[in-house]
Amino acid sequence: MLQPCPWGKVKWDDERVITIGQLAGYIGVSIKTVRVYHDKGLLPEPDRDASGYRRYGANDAVELIKIRTLAEAGVPLARIRDLRAASDEEFRQALGEIDDELGARIRSLQETQGRLHRLAAGRLVPLPGEVVAHLEDLARWGFTPRWVDLQRDLWILVFATHPDRAITLFHDQAQILADPALRQLFLGYDHAHDLDADDPRLDDLARRIAEANRERYGSDERPGLDTDSEIPALIQGRVNASSPAWERLDSLIRAQLNA
Repeated sequence: MLQPCPWGKVKWDDERVITIGQLAGYIGVSIKTVRVYHDKGLLPEPDRDASGYRRYGANDAVELIKIRTLAEAGVPLARIRDLRAASDEEFRQALGEIDDELGARIRSLQETQGRLHRLAAGRLVPLPGEVVAHLEDLARWGFTPRWVDLQRDLWILVFATHPDRAITLFHDQAQILADPALRQLFLGYDHAHDLDADDPRLDDLARRIAEANRERYGSDERPGLDTDSEIPALIQGRVNASSPAWERLDSLIRAQLNA
């Protein structure tokens, strides 16, 4: 004959018969978790029996299962108490809101995971995709890894400090490097890194770069950052500090443009 309970005789909630440790073990949570639920007001804490122990019954176990299910679904503990007292419609609406929140969190975590993967691969590049593609083009065009790394760091600095102007500056430089003749000037700048500071080839390169600047911009000001920004000087200082030849080349170009 079928019986209401397949385990035989059981004392139900009017007689609390199991300890907190047994309750936690049966439901698959820790004793600490049960106590947290007590503290948060999610699970009523029973009185102690004559022996000084808190005893739990079937209703406690069912309530704990419901709380655990919501918690494992990602529902914040602060929301669970309200959900437990909500109507069916309120419950569905609240779960929909929580689902939206979880979706946003998942997307954020996926973005974070992507950044971590790029970091693990040595490619921490918080830059727009077109800038990343441009940096890859630099390597394909024959620029040294030193130059590509320098450009990456400098664009990171510009995009972080001047996001409103950075993309305009980038597009200007990308257009310059799309011209094979102008690209050769940049390649010359790159490869001048290891020259002696007094090498005469620097004078010729500076002259050709200054001529290209005048031809491209004429009397107009070339695109730049705010006049009161210290970033251009910081960038050029970073470039000049890496090579005496580059430092002299910068001085020669400025002298040519101001002549």
